[in-house]
Amino acid sequence: MKASDLFVKALENEGVEYIFAVPGEENLDLLQSLKKSSIKLILNRHEQGAGFMAATYGRLTGKPGVCMATLGPGATNLVTPAAYAQLGGMPMMMITGQKPIKKSKQARFQIIDVVDMMRPITKYTKQIVNSNNIASQIREVFRIAIEEKPGAVHLEFPEDIAQEDCEDMVFEVTGHIIPNPDEQAIDQAVKLVQDAKMPLLLIGAGANRKVTCDALKAFVDHTGIFFFNTQMGKGVIDERHPQYLGTAALSSNDFLHAAIDASDLIINVGHDVIEKPPFFMKQGGKKVIHINFSPAEVDPVYFPQLNVVGDITNAVRKITSKIQKQGHWEFSFFEKVKNEVASHLGKYFEDERFPTLPQRLVNLLRKKLASEDIITLDNGVYKIWFARNYTCHQPNTLLLDNALASMGAGLPSAMMVKMLNPNKRVVSVCGDGGFMMNSQEMETAVRLNLNLTVIILNDSAYGMIKWKQEDMGFEDFGLDYKNPDFVKYAESYGANGYRPSSDGDFQKILDHCLNTDGVHLIDLPVDYSLNHPILNVMLKEKVDKL
Repeated sequence: MKASDLFVKALENEGVEYIFAVPGEENLDLLQSLKKSSIKLILNRHEQGAGFMAATYGRLTGKPGVCMATLGPGATNLVTPAAYAQLGGMPMMMITGQKPIKKSKQARFQIIDVVDMMRPITKYTKQIVNSNNIASQIREVFRIAIEEKPGAVHLEFPEDIAQEDCEDMVFEVTGHIIPNPDEQAIDQAVKLVQDAKMPLLLIGAGANRKVTCDALKAFVDHTGIFFFNTQMGKGVIDERHPQYLGTAALSSNDFLHAAIDASDLIINVGHDVIEKPPFFMKQGGKKVIHINFSPAEVDPVYFPQLNVVGDITNAVRKITSKIQKQGHWEFSFFEKVKNEVASHLGKYFEDERFPTLPQRLVNLLRKKLASEDIITLDNGVYKIWFARNYTCHQPNTLLLDNALASMGAGLPSAMMVKMLNPNKRVVSVCGDGGFMMNSQEMETAVRLNLNLTVIILNDSAYGMIKWKQEDMGFEDFGLDYKNPDFVKYAESYGANGYRPSSDGDFQKILDHCLNTDGVHLIDLPVDYSLNHPILNVMLKEKVDKL
């Protein structure tokens, strides 16, 4: 059998549905083999777009998303998506081509050591040098990509190896069972929680598994313990739950941090230090129970007193079955914080000024989208407002990246979300800076006939950095730019472009876009003038009074 045919057969054996790709000449044998396969090729306009789509596929399905690029510059363009998937815990497989390794007439043209380049940002990377190892290598990388904590893997497939004849074989796909946590650790966790006065539950990205969601809700319902989540843990439990305190969108000085500071024990389920820390530990301070698939990585701001290692769902279920509500638990301060959060978050929800406040956009989208509809965010200061103010009713209905926190992922991730959820409404909210980093994928979205709404928050600047610049007392400098005409830009791709002139106009346009087929782009002027006074000044003052 031809090696490239076997490669594709092995991918089919793993259940691969799509390959997202910007092929080069070194991929042509593989491309020809894909033509004969059940796998659908999605041709992207940039390798980053392909990688972000593959990573999002992995994030939502739990199965590795697959992307492909050529050698040299094609491979280097996959570095950011590789880090995005690796830090974010998203299973993804990357395939890159390479010049013939046995006999090449092109010397060192375009050749860099891609395997070494990928090593620090993947779980596994290897060059295939023997076509008879293809089947075992693919089985191995899929196993590694899925294994907790999921992440990125990479295979380099040289052109001459792809053309070889090899033995026709594939390996049986087998799952793996995650060990249950130690019973002694469970008992210690139960005792720590029962002995605490003000225990608090933290839900992180690692807890975003369907069965874990149910187990965590049962724990909260049984104990009455209040909970909060990291940005990538949003929606694991419906955030309308009476015990929900909020999302850790800032590092400190938010209402939520008043509750965290008052707590004497944090039950940390599924969070690790890769995602921006929602709190900082201090010597002699509060205790922390770390419940995760692997032990805590000790960090100057994170050094848990107890590790409960193993299957998260079983750990939570066992703790729930053994724990008893305690009369000495004191949650009145948490209730006070929750009431303060509720009154504060809604303050600007009905403010109709134009350009639009990000808080207003959050409220309008929550009103107009059903519980199961999905928003994807790029990276910018608006991410803080969505994380704090958008109430998620279900898991994976607000997709954001708080691990690598890369710009440019918002549009490709929305495209993947829509492909996987054709019956749900999908909205991508991007800053003008992040959108322009992969805006060419608009053509891909139109070509795929996706029904998608893209909202560009237009401030003609790198708004997140301007906010930080102001907070640090620096002068406004070096962060402003000019944008293209986004309406004409969208139309040039065959999409629909809109530029609202008022709050009412925006609402009419948004209703139209959400209920009309096609790719829609809304160029929405945004008002970030309240970012500094609210997030840097007023919040700290109000929290101090609590």
